[in-house]
Amino acid sequence: MRPLRFVALGDSLTEGVGDPVGDGWRGWAALLAGGLGEGPAESVEFTNLAVSGSQTRDVLERQLPAGLALRPDVVSVVIGVNDTLRCTFDIHAVAARLDKVYAAFTEQGAVLLTACLPDPGAMLGLPGALARPLARRQRAVNAVVHALSDRYGAVHLHASEGAWLTDRAMWSADRLHPGERGHRQLAVRFHALLAQAGIPTGVAPTAEPEFPAPTKSASLWWLATAGTGWVTRRCTDLLPQLLRLAADEVRHQARGTSARLDARASAAVSAALATVSVPERRPEAA
Repeated sequence: MRPLRFVALGDSLTEGVGDPVGDGWRGWAALLAGGLGEGPAESVEFTNLAVSGSQTRDVLERQLPAGLALRPDVVSVVIGVNDTLRCTFDIHAVAARLDKVYAAFTEQGAVLLTACLPDPGAMLGLPGALARPLARRQRAVNAVVHALSDRYGAVHLHASEGAWLTDRAMWSADRLHPGERGHRQLAVRFHALLAQAGIPTGVAPTAEPEFPAPTKSASLWWLATAGTGWVTRRCTDLLPQLLRLAADEVRHQARGTSARLDARASAAVSAALATVSVPERRPEAA
């Protein structure tokens, strides 16, 4: 019997940023892989194709072909936050790309894992006028992911809500990526959802960290080095547009018409979902 194949697609969250092991990252997907398979008799082949900074376009154009070639039994596609942090954000394009990725894997018969994600503006503690446009974008992406996950029968994790978001112990120094405890939380929750869906699993990952949390000095050093570089790259791309969005937000707030922005975003999501294909339902197994 061949090993169960688990392939993970996505960005830095799935790559494992925030959960350092040795000279690299581990992350929730690797932790989950250890809990797949029906006991020790069934081995698991895990391949992590996620790359930090990836957007839905990268998943469609680069990671999808590699993932399909591996013919996974289980595949995770967790992506979208980086799209919201770019001046090129387009919810119609996000929906079309995710639809193609989800369809390709489900047509191969893979169990699809997806997740809605937290709002990056809130996690970073941005001021209201700056945070609200990002929150609106993330809600739009989450709405698309919800709808398409339901359409394709995915095992879907609601990671955009819950007490874990405000538990500082769950998060790394950058406040955008989970720490080891947070990655373990994601792995444990995905494992439980797979079990609830009747998909055979092994022993659940432990929720307790294996390594001590980084010291405050280590966290500050990360922020002063790699963290500063990350912020600089994102600000160069996003900040001019974000300032325009914030100015628009303030104008609508002053006029009492902020609801129009939410209505516009909801209409864009509906239009985006209306343009993607609806797969035929497969006949039930006899």
